[in-house]
Amino acid sequence: MNDDLIMSNSPDSDYSHVLVEGWLPIREVARITGVNSVTLRAWERRYGLIVPHRTSKGHRLFSFEHIQRIQQILLWMNRGVSVSQIKPLLDTPLPKDETLDSDWQVWRQAMNQAISELAERKLDDSFNQVMSLYPARPLCEQLLIPLLSELEQRWQGHFGAQVERVFFNSWLRSKLGARIYHNNRSLKGEPVLLINHSDLPFEPQVWLTALLISSSHCPVEVFDAPLPAGELGWAVERLESRAVVLYSSKALNTQQLPKLLSGVDCPIVITGPAVRIHFDVLSVSTIKIAGLCLANDPIEAHQRLNRLGLL
Repeated sequence: MNDDLIMSNSPDSDYSHVLVEGWLPIREVARITGVNSVTLRAWERRYGLIVPHRTSKGHRLFSFEHIQRIQQILLWMNRGVSVSQIKPLLDTPLPKDETLDSDWQVWRQAMNQAISELAERKLDDSFNQVMSLYPARPLCEQLLIPLLSELEQRWQGHFGAQVERVFFNSWLRSKLGARIYHNNRSLKGEPVLLINHSDLPFEPQVWLTALLISSSHCPVEVFDAPLPAGELGWAVERLESRAVVLYSSKALNTQQLPKLLSGVDCPIVITGPAVRIHFDVLSVSTIKIAGLCLANDPIEAHQRLNRLGLL
């Protein structure tokens, strides 16, 4: 789409007047598209992907065409195309068999190197750069989930693996936890309760799931430890949770599952490796336990909640 065409019908510079005409402020565009305002400004400033109208006082205003363009950008990102390569693709459909080089591998290598050096500042700087350019889903799908897979492979039999694991998982929890806390301060409504039902603290997949939920403008409460059977329902009642996401990287006592989930009167999503371990048994449980569904990973858990109309 040609931004000059978008601008040819530019609105009047009076802010309240143009809002009445249907132009949208950046906060509303962020709510509609799921792309935060910091990222929208970065797309404009660094890559010229979005060129909003500016009022005489500098307010950014967006049209319906801008919304469509943002959705196009997200489609390309979800196909694995890096933000620096998207602009020439917006008006030229890419043949299905054509492949593109991606900056994602460069980002993963930079973060991998920082982790191997236990270089927190270097890791933080790399992640801050990419987080300013991408929404949560491509950030998780194209960067963090593949990075975790690469790390797990490298850590097999690697000297210092446990040190690197603790370093990275602690950093990730701190980084994403701060973002989620900040989002929760500005969000209203019933939260999703996310529980780490694993033996290990700081499970990365828990925090990726929390980031995705939070990015959908939904409050999320993370309990980074298992709850005793019978107390989950009490926590749900106190928090007035709209849904529960139960993550487990270990085998579950499936016979105790009804007791664990007793008193929970909202939708429940079980996710993590436990779903693959007990898929047949849990599939039967989804029929027996009202509101229960399964998801293999953070992306699928987020999609499940979205399809249920909870986000």
